[in-house]
Amino acid sequence: MADIRDLSIVLDRIDQAIIEVLRHEGRITYQKLSERVHLTPRPCLERVRKLEQLGVIRGYGAILDEKKLTPGLSLLVLVALSNQSGRAAQKAFEAKVRGCPQVLECRLISGAFDYSLRMRCRDMEHYRVLTEVWFDDPELHIDKLVSHPELAMVKTTME
Repeated sequence: MADIRDLSIVLDRIDQAIIEVLRHEGRITYQKLSERVHLTPRPCLERVRKLEQLGVIRGYGAILDEKKLTPGLSLLVLVALSNQSGRAAQKAFEAKVRGCPQVLECRLISGAFDYSLRMRCRDMEHYRVLTEVWFDDPELHIDKLVSHPELAMVKTTME
């Protein structure tokens, strides 16, 4: 696996064009992809394979409409753990959110909060009950939760 600092050297203009096309059209054929980036199919395929081997392309997936799959409330939730909690609380919190289907994304962040979550709950009551369980768990050491209901998706690189 290549060192991430070397990627700017590894990725030329054609690699970047391939990435941009695949970011929006992951199911495109190699024939069409090669036409879009002005390569013949074989070198285009080799470049895609190289990007996969480097870990630049980690996989391919479907873009899902979460509102249709799970009707309800989308939330951005900021989580602060207690200052005295230590690494054990971080591990416990990360294990808890990995096992929670309502958490779609979890990011460790810097600043006044420790984590940023993207969640999908049936309604605010469902969210309240879920977070009460988290607050009551002595292993998690949650100090503060701030939730922001999502009004609309303005931009995503997946579409």
